[in-house]
Amino acid sequence: MSKKPVILVTNDDGITSKGISALVEVAQEFGDVVVVAPDSPQSGMGHAITIEQPLRLDKVEFHGEFIGWQCSGTPVDCVKLAVNKVLHRKPDLCVSGINHGSNSSINVIYSGTMSAAMEGAIENIPSVGFSLNNYDLNADFTASKHFARIIIKNILENGMPEKTLLNVNIPNKSKKDINGIKICRQAIAKWEEEFDERTDPRNRKYYWLTGKFQLYDEGADTDEWALANDYVSVVPVQFDLTAHHALPHFNNMNWNA
Repeated sequence: MSKKPVILVTNDDGITSKGISALVEVAQEFGDVVVVAPDSPQSGMGHAITIEQPLRLDKVEFHGEFIGWQCSGTPVDCVKLAVNKVLHRKPDLCVSGINHGSNSSINVIYSGTMSAAMEGAIENIPSVGFSLNNYDLNADFTASKHFARIIIKNILENGMPEKTLLNVNIPNKSKKDINGIKICRQAIAKWEEEFDERTDPRNRKYYWLTGKFQLYDEGADTDEWALANDYVSVVPVQFDLTAHHALPHFNNMNWNA
C-alpha cells in the first residue's frame, strides 16, 4: 500500500472547472488524490445537504482516463460521500477549490467551496478552501498553484488545530506581483441586497438577486486589506458558532420564570 497521504479534492464550481484541475495538479505532488466534486456548478450553496432526493455518484473519464467521481448533490454531499462510500476512511487532507471568485469576509458563510472544507473539518480532517479573486472561467491559476503548494506543504508537515480549517483567498495578480502570505482575521462586511424585479411573458413577476458589497472594517489585519494590498489572505475558521464572548452577558441575566 502507498504510504503517501490521501488527499480529497472537491469544489463548488463543478468537476470540469479549470480551478479544480489546477488544485488536483498541485495535490498530486504531495499524495494520492481522490476527486469527488459536483456534476454542475453549486456556488452559493453554503452548507446545504440533499435529503429529499437520491444522490448519484458516477465515474468521470476524459480521453479514456479516470479522473474522479461526480456527484449530483452539493459540495457538502460530495465530502460525505467521499468519506463514506468512495474512500471508506478519512483522508489525510481535504482541499476545496480553487474557486472562481473571492470567498473573503462574509462570503465564507455562503460559499459552497468553504462549506465543503468545513465538512472536512467537522470530520476532523485537516481542510483548506482555496479561492482566486477572479470570476473568469478561463482565469490564470499559475500564481494560485504556487501558493496552494506552499500552504498544502505546511499543513501536511505541521498539521492544524482541531475544529479549524483555513480560508485562503488569492489576489488576481501574477506571482511576481503578489507580496506574500498574511494570516488574517475575517473582515466585517455584508452584502446590501437588491432585487431586480421583472415580468415574464405570462405577466408574472420574478426577481434577480443583485447587490453591493459593503466593507465596514478598515483594519490592516483583515482578509479584505490583504487582498487589496496584493497579499494572499489566510484566515483560520472554526465551525463552532458559539458566541463565547457573549456567554457572560447572558449568564448574568435572571432566567428564572
